[in-house]
Parts: sequence; structure tokens; C-alpha cells
Amino acid sequence: MSQASVLAEAKSSAEILLDTQDLTKVYQTGEVEVHALRGINLTVQIGELIVLLGASGSGKSTLLNIIGGLDTPTSGKVTFLDEDITNLSASALTRYRRAHVGFIFQFYNLVPSLTARENVALVTEISSNPIPPEDALSMVGLADRMHHFPAQLSGGEQQRVAVARAIAKRPNLLLCDEPTGALDSKTGVQVLEALKTVNEELGATTLIITHNVGIADMSDRVIRLSDGMIIEEKQMGRRRQPSELSW
Repeated sequence: MSQASVLAEAKSSAEILLDTQDLTKVYQTGEVEVHALRGINLTVQIGELIVLLGASGSGKSTLLNIIGGLDTPTSGKVTFLDEDITNLSASALTRYRRAHVGFIFQFYNLVPSLTARENVALVTEISSNPIPPEDALSMVGLADRMHHFPAQLSGGEQQRVAVARAIAKRPNLLLCDEPTGALDSKTGVQVLEALKTVNEELGATTLIITHNVGIADMSDRVIRLSDGMIIEEKQMGRRRQPSELSW
């Protein structure tokens, strides 16, 4: 599905990008069943920036992995632009991830022998309508660091390279799992500013998992999970700049 057809389809579907219905996930460990998700119902609008809060084990990462096509639910349904992705084959899920989803994790997963530009180019070389690596790096404030290797970059700069790599294929959906978890507060703010810029300039629908309540103030909506369930949803009145956040 092309980017143009994705956006056209989305406009005709009340701006809904993604929807989950009664989503459950149960892991079997020997004779013990672990219920990671217990009936999650979530509708995500195009262009939203959503923060997912909750303690470790609340189901945040499991939810993100299923939405992103990295895992499958035990029961329930996930639709992306009205297409059911729940029962897609492994190859179809790979195509879904490649065409529509960008991932950012706590650890940067950069190739140490490649420069920042070359790390981003790994994605653009297999994308149908990529952002040039130089432009993606400029968007996250690293235009002057693109020829540096990961070992020559700070932790925050490496994470911003990871952001640039994730957005270079113009994803419809950007999924961030504790993107500032390994960073100090000042460096984390720089990464959040980059994510906010991407959300606003590219229109990439963005979900950010965090333990940090302060990050919630930069979002359109905050969703709190506990024990595999959504226990609270809150529309935010305004978006503050990341630099105003408390850590």
C-alpha cells in the first residue's frame, strides 16, 4: 500500500489509524499462565502522540509489540486502516512492519562499524519513499554529526540516530519503548524534542512507553496500564515543550 493510498484511506475512515478489540496475551511458562494483556480496547487517531504509562509488567511493551507486528495476540483483533493484521502470515507482518512501522527501543542497536549516515541509510535503501539520510539526521539535530561513528557519539546522539533511522522510511506509526530509559534527564529531553518534531513535521502517529510521568505533558493523550488492563485514559489540554518537563 502506497503512502498516498494509506493517507486517502485514513481520511475516509474518520481519521482512525489503528484499533484493538478485546486484545489478550497469555504466556505459558511450564504450568503457569502469565496474562500480559487482559482485554485491551484502544483506538488511535492519525497524528496522535500518545504516552503509555505503567509499572514494569503492566503490559505496555506487549501491547506495543502486538501493535507493531512483532508479536501476535492470544485473542482479540488489531486493525490498521481497517485491515485486520491479527492473523497475517509472518511474511505479511514483515511487509507491514517495513512499510508502516518505525521502532525505537531503549538501546540504540546501531551498527558500530557504520557512520550515523550509513546507519540511517540501511533503512532508506529498502524503503519505497524514504527521507534522505541527511534530511532525517538534520530533523533530529545531527546534521553536523552524520559522518561520526557510534563510538564518537554521546548516548543521546546515538538515540537520536536511532530516531532518524526509524523515521527515514516515513512510517505511519512510530513505536517508542522507553526511548529515554538509558539517558540522563538533559539528554532525554533532547531525544523527546526530536520525537515531538517528528510527530509534528511528519505527522507520524507516535506511541511512547515510559515510567516517567513528566513525559505525559508533551502528549495528546495519556493511557495508564496496570496488570494488563487500561485503567485510565486522559486527554491532555495542551502540549508543553519537553524542556519544561519534570524528571
